[in-house]
Amino acid sequence: MSRAIDIPAADGTIDAYLFTPGNANEPLPAVVLFTDIGGLRPCYHEKAQRIADSGYAVLMPNVYYRDAYGPVVPEGKSFRDPDVRPTLVEYAGHLTPEAQSRDFAALLACIDEQVEFAAGKLGVVGYCMTGAFALRMAAEHPTHIAAAAGFHSARLAVADDPNSPVHVIGTIEGRVYLGHADKDELLPSEQIARLDEALATAGIHFTTELYKGAAHGFTAKDAPSYDAAADDLHHKRLALLLEETLQ
Repeated sequence: MSRAIDIPAADGTIDAYLFTPGNANEPLPAVVLFTDIGGLRPCYHEKAQRIADSGYAVLMPNVYYRDAYGPVVPEGKSFRDPDVRPTLVEYAGHLTPEAQSRDFAALLACIDEQVEFAAGKLGVVGYCMTGAFALRMAAEHPTHIAAAAGFHSARLAVADDPNSPVHVIGTIEGRVYLGHADKDELLPSEQIARLDEALATAGIHFTTELYKGAAHGFTAKDAPSYDAAADDLHHKRLALLLEETLQ
């Protein structure tokens, strides 16, 4: 069960989807789901609904609303196609930490207003480039976020990049789970180690897991790197995290 929703934001109107279980008759704990670089598309609708069916109200925004309404990848094309990817990279470049912060505020205001969401803390999950979004949202709103998760995340702890979330995670109060792709060129082992050290130094309750044999993008059913076994494991880990922190 899903419905489209428009969310007022400082930089415009965020088009988004709100997912609930088919039998929902009361407000449910909130989960924000950020898509990977490919944006809104069927495999992420499926992913959001699967999370919702476990007893949550899931808010999935169009991270590219500043540049485009709805899906960005044309039907029949892939976000990896050479004639599509440059557009996505351009749009992603507009998602600075400052822009993300403004969007986080709008999403939290929406959750406060919509009847599907129960009062209390929420969870946030991101994929690929938005694994960083999940960590940053948890760091900027520690009293709101009970759980933050990232899967096959990218560039979480680049040593010489001041925008890497490794520099801000110290304020996180909720639990963190990170499921990494084995030998991911977008998150090499030295970055994983650097982030783990920062999380441990900050005293954050976190879990890092390496999905051995899985490639970057292993949860995206429309990607050649999709790994069904790793995807199922990601859903199990996420379900446990949300159950232990939100239920």
